[in-house]
Amino acid sequence: MTAQVALVLVILLSAAALFITEAVRADLVALIVLVVLALTGLVNPTEAFSGFSRPAVITILGLFILTEGLERTGATRRIGTRLLRLGGASEGRMTLVIMLAGALLSLVMNNIAVGAVLLPAVMGISRQTQVKPSRLLMPLSFATMLGGMATLLTTANILVSTALRDRGFVPYGLLDFAPVGVPIVAAGILYMILVGRRWLPERWPGDQFTATQALPNELADLYRLREDVCALYVKPGSPMARLSLEAGQWGERLGLNVIAVSRGGKVALAPPKSHEIIEGDIVIVGGQTDDAELSPFGLRLTIDPDWGGEFHSDEISLVEVVLAPRSTLGERTLREIHFREKFGLTVLAIWRAGTAIRDSLAEVPLQFGDALLVQGPLAKIDVLRHESDFLVLSESGEEAPRQSKIRPAIWIVAGALALAAFGVLPIAEAVMLGAVLMILAGCLGLDEAYRSIEWRAIFLIAAMLPLGIAMDKSGTASLLGQLLVGTIGRFGPLALTGGLLILTTLLVQVMGNVTTAVILAPIAIAAASQIGADPRGVAMAVALGASMAFLTPVAHPVNVLVMGPGGYTFRDYTRVGWPLTVLLMIVALIALPLFWKIG
Repeated sequence: MTAQVALVLVILLSAAALFITEAVRADLVALIVLVVLALTGLVNPTEAFSGFSRPAVITILGLFILTEGLERTGATRRIGTRLLRLGGASEGRMTLVIMLAGALLSLVMNNIAVGAVLLPAVMGISRQTQVKPSRLLMPLSFATMLGGMATLLTTANILVSTALRDRGFVPYGLLDFAPVGVPIVAAGILYMILVGRRWLPERWPGDQFTATQALPNELADLYRLREDVCALYVKPGSPMARLSLEAGQWGERLGLNVIAVSRGGKVALAPPKSHEIIEGDIVIVGGQTDDAELSPFGLRLTIDPDWGGEFHSDEISLVEVVLAPRSTLGERTLREIHFREKFGLTVLAIWRAGTAIRDSLAEVPLQFGDALLVQGPLAKIDVLRHESDFLVLSESGEEAPRQSKIRPAIWIVAGALALAAFGVLPIAEAVMLGAVLMILAGCLGLDEAYRSIEWRAIFLIAAMLPLGIAMDKSGTASLLGQLLVGTIGRFGPLALTGGLLILTTLLVQVMGNVTTAVILAPIAIAAASQIGADPRGVAMAVALGASMAFLTPVAHPVNVLVMGPGGYTFRDYTRVGWPLTVLLMIVALIALPLFWKIG
């Protein structure tokens, strides 16, 4: 072992520890790795920043734009909704249609985007059919990952293909994953319909999570809003009188959420922050308080005969909202993000781990998997639907603003994929051509295209790619390949392929697919070359394993996305996911030697 190999191993293990512990954000870890590789001379300056110009990064960047174009025109919503309508009233049929919809859309779209697009539609089906969300959402999540195994257009698959190209091998084509991926998709869907769904939890909202299938009144009951609702009389001379709600700082000073203001027999639900409080008003608030706490503010507890316990009206609604998978708001409070000021909506409660939090909400750091019960005007809720940090868990009656562009968007995506599939253009060029045409056709604007790109993912991928170069140049990949050959490879190429598939699957549960693919692809290629196996076939095991994120909720963002609405626990994923993982490994190890020259 040379000094360079030892240094690369130290960097590799340190980065892995940071990824697993999440002590530092993943994209920052990747940038640290890039800088350390450059400063230690393991890669030269050109190699250090080459990741930002790699075809893999350009392809992924272009896919973000294509996906956004499909979403902005409403094409994905229309396709997904029409597919889901075929589900009927049978739970088994619904599961089949939901999984087919998720898998098919994942062939051409980012998995996370598919989950975000279909989640409200699936919740709508749950509400209409009274089938519990816990019976439908895990199949949706798993389907998006299954579909990604049948196409090149998945981040891990693109990265493994890039590793092959960098080492002088033919990269994968658009359809190269289909012969192995389609049987995997079929096996996964059959498993969930025949076996897996029997192990899915049967939880009504009160058991674990709120009913995202519920109507506004039911939501209020399930969050137990009325338990902490008080009516406060504004006494003459109160310092809170003649002030707007914003100036009065009801949340900051009293820790209370203003639900309504009653005046002269009329109740104004979800009053805007500019609403002025006057003497004699009765303010309906959520939160716990008493007269001793209220006295300095000229307030006292009372009963309002005009408020009938309603939290919604024709103009005001209650909806549930979750953080989007790529939201930047995790661990930030509602006060820090100025939620009420920005959106004109009030968060009445937060559902977390089976419990409704109703007090001092402005100070509660948000977590992925939380559900926020939001009250406000329908128009402002529709604005929230277009906010990239949030997902509203109910379908909107509002049509997509660019429906006239649905057909051009679909044809552009189909044309770009056809150019790549038939080898007319390399995949990166075909995807970027499609992205440019999407903008020129008016399917989305240029600024919208820039906003659609997940820059954290781009920097993570681009900054991690030089690690693969360093592993090759230093001999680390060759050394680790020799260790694999010496321990597993001596039993034959299929054993090596199976060992890599298992190793990748285990690592992706804690490290994510990008990091796992970047680290293991060079090792797989080196090991395959040493025993005379086809590097493309062996490396495909790494790509497939990187999509097998079925064992834990944290292994994939879509698992996290559905965890709260489905009321799932960590154990639910493991119970349903481990037999699926074993089954798919068996299918993969049967299919790979049939279509690829493993040995």
